[in-house]
Amino acid sequence: MAHKILFLGYDKGRTCLIKELEKHGCTIDQTTEKLDWDKDYNNYNLIVSFGYSHIIPAEFLEKHPRKTINLHISYLPFNRGAHPNFWAFYDGTPHGVTIHEVDQGVDTGDIIYQKKVSFSDEKNFAETYARLISEIEQLFIENIPALLAGDYTPASQQGEGTYHKLSDLPDFDGGWEADIEATISALKMSKGR
Repeated sequence: MAHKILFLGYDKGRTCLIKELEKHGCTIDQTTEKLDWDKDYNNYNLIVSFGYSHIIPAEFLEKHPRKTINLHISYLPFNRGAHPNFWAFYDGTPHGVTIHEVDQGVDTGDIIYQKKVSFSDEKNFAETYARLISEIEQLFIENIPALLAGDYTPASQQGEGTYHKLSDLPDFDGGWEADIEATISALKMSKGR
């Protein structure tokens, strides 16, 4: 069966997943734009969100026949929201990637697949971010047939977890190329932690 996919967020220049879905015979419509959610999107077999910066309204989620899925570079329920890679280091929470159903909350939907990730050679935030992107793309690719067929059993998130807004990110020297250990240590010292 040919699948028609609405891919929200990254384009072919930012992710390999669109090409991978095309290899499975899928037709892809991709956008980074905020959509008119009052339109009928029921002609899509699946909606995938990866790097999409707009909130999908609850009313849309309720009327689409199949759950929208999101790819998030954290080990949910930890580090919902913005900059999950940074907050996993700062808060000392698990690193990982999660494919989950989208619900009315921010990264609170049921988990479809997830994987813990540990780092050894990566020393800065940019390197760990690139690794997490690679890991979530691989997790998605390994499970494309099941994701297309809806052949998975989602599980609710367990525990309280954590959440961070864009505005929570502190200023720090060096940007994403900064050494992680030195940056986290300096930030915690400045906060008296």
